[in-house]
Amino acid sequence: MARTGVAPAFLALAVAALLAGCARTPVPGAPTAGGLATSAALVCTVVTNCVSSAGSTELPALRYRGTLEDGVKALKSTLASFPEAQIVRDGALDIGTIFTTASGFRDEVDFRIDPDSGRIDFRSRSLLGLFDFGKNRSRMLDFTARFARQPAAVSAGPG
Repeated sequence: MARTGVAPAFLALAVAALLAGCARTPVPGAPTAGGLATSAALVCTVVTNCVSSAGSTELPALRYRGTLEDGVKALKSTLASFPEAQIVRDGALDIGTIFTTASGFRDEVDFRIDPDSGRIDFRSRSLLGLFDFGKNRSRMLDFTARFARQPAAVSAGPG
């Protein structure tokens, strides 16, 4: 009599269920629902693999002084200091990037610039899996520190 292998089938089903959450992840560089017209579009929907300055994940927005061009220059200069970063969308008020880790994982980092307040909100999220083991948070803390060294940077803080 043949054995059916219930355990492997259950394991395959469990893995499929975990990855199903990833299937809803937008394609990098593709507009999200509602676009990035406001910083509210940067709120994390899965907080175990995402951090944001807009919403409830506790990281402060980037702040700059001067013109929109000054803010964009500071942001792009900071991005250039990360060789693993690639700009995939370069809009007038938003920049989309993909960071690729040494082990090949890809994370999407979106920035939204508010020229009226001199504020740059961001969201960093993993494109695969439900957990990032703190990588997005550590990256954005490092990013914030590097941004603060830019001539146009004011500070990182709420507001």
